[in-house]
Amino acid sequence: MIEYIKGALAQLSPTEAVVEACGVGYLMKISLNTYEPLNQAANDARLKAVAEPQVKVFVEEIIREDTHELYGFCTQGERELFRLLIGVSGVGAASARLILSAMTPDELSAVIAGGDERSLKSVKGIGAKTAQRIIVDLRDKINAGMVPLLSQSGAVRAMQSRSDAYDEALAALTMLGYTKAAAEKALDRIFMASSDETVESAIKKALAML
Repeated sequence: MIEYIKGALAQLSPTEAVVEACGVGYLMKISLNTYEPLNQAANDARLKAVAEPQVKVFVEEIIREDTHELYGFCTQGERELFRLLIGVSGVGAASARLILSAMTPDELSAVIAGGDERSLKSVKGIGAKTAQRIIVDLRDKINAGMVPLLSQSGAVRAMQSRSDAYDEALAALTMLGYTKAAAEKALDRIFMASSDETVESAIKKALAML
């Protein structure tokens, strides 16, 4: 079982990262909360003229009969929340990643602890019954402090041009299962309101609208 992977960040998108360690490239699915610090590390490396930044990513393996997937997280706290979510009936790995892309670990913990069903239902694929199950199953665990190290310090959003941010956000939303037309409609509204949106903020706002 893989605990974490430490190596060079070879590729990065808002939904996936490839970390190379000992000559092997590990493809991991990631949330926006993990994308932010990885993207910042990549930007810092470019400023220092370093080709590939060194990163450490905590891993959760999802092994089924027909697939073997890796999910990556920049903090143990986010990974623990992911584990708790996929332990709830009706919540798969894809849904858990969507939830963790729609809100930060701190926000999600507050939503669960406060019984905020509406916020959970705003995430694609999470209906009223599933939202209720998440709250009922996880509220006591959250209140008992079972999820450590939630905050990600130093995750600074990198500003990008509208065209690059728009295109990356659109690609991420379509990979998450939204239609291109619906994603474009949401992103058009977001970028009309502010041309300085980052990829991360644009996706989060779009997720709240879709």
